[in-house]
Amino acid sequence: MSTQAEMPEEGEPILYAEDGPVALVTLNRPRYRNAQNARLLQALDAALRRAVANDAISAIVLGGAGDHFSAGHDIGTPGRDIHKSFPRIATTWWEHEGRAGAEGTFVREDELYLGLCRRWRALPKPTIAKVQGACIAGGLMLAWVCDLIVASEDAFFADPVLRMGIPGVEYFAHPFMMPPRIAREMLLLGERMPARRAYEVGMVNRVVPRAELDEATLAMARKLAEMPRFGLALAKRALNQAEDRMGLQDTIEATYGLHHLAHSHNALTQSDYLAGQDPKSMAASLKK
Repeated sequence: MSTQAEMPEEGEPILYAEDGPVALVTLNRPRYRNAQNARLLQALDAALRRAVANDAISAIVLGGAGDHFSAGHDIGTPGRDIHKSFPRIATTWWEHEGRAGAEGTFVREDELYLGLCRRWRALPKPTIAKVQGACIAGGLMLAWVCDLIVASEDAFFADPVLRMGIPGVEYFAHPFMMPPRIAREMLLLGERMPARRAYEVGMVNRVVPRAELDEATLAMARKLAEMPRFGLALAKRALNQAEDRMGLQDTIEATYGLHHLAHSHNALTQSDYLAGQDPKSMAASLKK
């Protein structure tokens, strides 16, 4: 008889729809606040590739089903699949399953977390993150690789992983998404940043009432869809190149190594590589 942890989840992890020239891609694990396991991230990549390949689509909106955009990487749901193999899409690393020590975690996260985010940032079609409720840790990564972010007034942003002894999420773009002093505040205190503050510091483009979030985001996407497609792709590449020349990719690469030094230190000195933290303890830390 299968245990709960072994039972497959019902439904598709990603929903895909089209509204004229706009693709609507939705994270679909609302029961778990859209926590990101490998199954969801692989399906997300397939949906984004589908939107890019369709000549009728000119802009992409990424949202989350239910009350929250994403509570981050899956660290404790029944559908957590950290030890399972999956096809490599973004990197050429070998299989991570069954690898001892730091190797398994490093290889897995380089594909699923870092590699896929880099891939999605480079999509030639413009992307908008539609954020409501929680956008935590790995949720930040999905929002940050989008070109624009529209948030509801009840949205909040946080990277509380320092409580695990880890210096920020794998896609370490904090000092590029907001002023460095504010990035220090987010990381060192691990507190929630309300949507309005995120807008004030330049991390979010628009803040709207929750009831208006869908239409406001769709209106922005439709405006993007009116622009010349190739021109948009070139503008995206130019902006990405500018960020990279300012050190974004070097910073991410260097911090990824520190991130895994922290994982290894935890595994050697504490109960596990997450320093004993789980979804309940991390959620509780954001209520303080």
